[in-house]
Amino acid sequence: MVDVELSQPPFTFLDEEGRERVRSGIDLAYFDRDEIILDAGQPGEYVFLIHKGEVAELDPTLPGAQSRIGHYTAGDLFGAISILNGKSRYRFRAEQESLCYLLPKGLFKQLCEAYPAFSEFFRQRLAQKTRLLTEGRAEGGVTMAGFMLARVSDCMRDPLLVEDSTSIAEAVHTLNDSHADSLLVQGEDGPGMVTKTDLLNALVLEGQAQDSLVQAIAHFELITATPGQYLFEVLVQMTRFKVERVVVMDDGTPVGVVELTDVLSYFSSRSYVVSLQVEQANSLAALAAASRRTPELVRALMAQGVKLRFAMGLLAALNGRIMNKAWGFLIDERHHSDSCLIVMGSEGRGEQILKTDQDNGLILADDVEWPDCHEQMQRLTETLIELGYPPCPGNIMVSNPEWVGTETQWRGRIAQWAESRDGESLMRLAIMLDSHAVAGNPALLERLREELFERCSRDEILLSYFARTALRFSTPLTLFGSLKKPQHGVDIKKGGIFPIVHGVRTLALERRITATSTLERLEALVTDGRLEERFAEDLGEALSLFTELRLRQQLERLDDPEDREEADRVVVQELSSLERDLLREALHIVKDFKQRLSHRFHLEYS
Repeated sequence: MVDVELSQPPFTFLDEEGRERVRSGIDLAYFDRDEIILDAGQPGEYVFLIHKGEVAELDPTLPGAQSRIGHYTAGDLFGAISILNGKSRYRFRAEQESLCYLLPKGLFKQLCEAYPAFSEFFRQRLAQKTRLLTEGRAEGGVTMAGFMLARVSDCMRDPLLVEDSTSIAEAVHTLNDSHADSLLVQGEDGPGMVTKTDLLNALVLEGQAQDSLVQAIAHFELITATPGQYLFEVLVQMTRFKVERVVVMDDGTPVGVVELTDVLSYFSSRSYVVSLQVEQANSLAALAAASRRTPELVRALMAQGVKLRFAMGLLAALNGRIMNKAWGFLIDERHHSDSCLIVMGSEGRGEQILKTDQDNGLILADDVEWPDCHEQMQRLTETLIELGYPPCPGNIMVSNPEWVGTETQWRGRIAQWAESRDGESLMRLAIMLDSHAVAGNPALLERLREELFERCSRDEILLSYFARTALRFSTPLTLFGSLKKPQHGVDIKKGGIFPIVHGVRTLALERRITATSTLERLEALVTDGRLEERFAEDLGEALSLFTELRLRQQLERLDDPEDREEADRVVVQELSSLERDLLREALHIVKDFKQRLSHRFHLEYS
């Protein structure tokens, strides 16, 4: 029996008996440098698992250096597809003296038949393979299936529905008899909700009679969900809209109610109480205490196998609520309707999980009277720093008058940036395109974004300048298509994240797509016919992979501010075999995307 390490996929899809069959059935073989291990057109007889050495994957139909399309090192495997397809499409050649474990074709096929997940691993695309990383992160507690695949129907309460002729007194008795905290009232255009607090306020604070109709105090503007929605989406909705109850509707009929306490209990992690603490904070000190717990929440989300898209959604909503509450504590309510606090960059796209540098601005109505606005914005910036949002090195903050202005002033800035087309102006257009309202009157921002689209979306020269920035950084692949492996690591933000984010942002600007998140923009570009669904899905999965690898680095350096600049660098040599394979494939998708952008905006001629 050969002693071989089988702790990485695809062998993790086997049980212990299956792994014992592998150990008993494999052999160890030596290959000299430049020896052909498996040639193109040759029937596959073994799956090769590299113990030591390096192997090149070559396409003999391509000339010279272009023929090298893959590179494998210790822990990597190859040859499985050759068995499944009947023969090898490519040539595999030892780059140096190499030792490989040989898994015979017969045993490999038996394992594929006995373990479908093992077989499926070899047939998957990037979109499916990256899910293995997510599932592999689960460390106990709520499992991936229980956590992310839970549906609203798994957690909803039966609705307590009363007629519109019900009195307040009858409603109180109904709630007490059913031990519920809320009920639904049938209205002409659908149900409304009444809570115990509503009933108490009506009787005590408003002095309404007990025989008054409960319909008069019901709330008919409800946040709703469907039974088939993911429960985690409902948690995001509750955080974003500041509600503790969501009504479950099925074909226009109320079929249940989901309460925040039920959701938090279902997920059974005290970290999720952060959302509740933010909502209950009645002072800046209490808000700061809740805000400091967000790194703990991030660690819990990642440890429990939460899909990154959902984690980003929750954290974006939570950060928005923290800023919104800070605004409410500091800014007089009379200014709320004639001003709009916006966040930009990754925060505006909802793609920043850990707190990052402030990127914010303030839009004012043209007729606003706010003489101490600058002093108030200085205080807001200082407060956000206290809440854990570091100052922006580029001074893109509301404390800087350049990022505060009336609608007319902002329109003038957008016009100037579009006309200038220099690097600084293009950067400002980009972050403005990603802007998102977190407090005040969002209509002010919506009008400015319409102005931006109107001025820029049909300007082919501007779009060409705008798109060129996506090609600014090289993709960390060698000439032969394998991963670069510098000792200090590859910059995953410049080489992977930025080209996707900015390239998709450029296409969204061209097509006047109003969504700000990259994943939502990708979906809109598919609907618009600008991108094929399969390629858009792969771009989204590549972005999620890069973001997760970067987040892992950030969490490791969270307590060491001096080391945070290195958080964008991923040391390839420290990745698992699966991670290296996924990273290489994801970077090839980035390379393909950049070529598409270059062709669409004629950048090859610039």
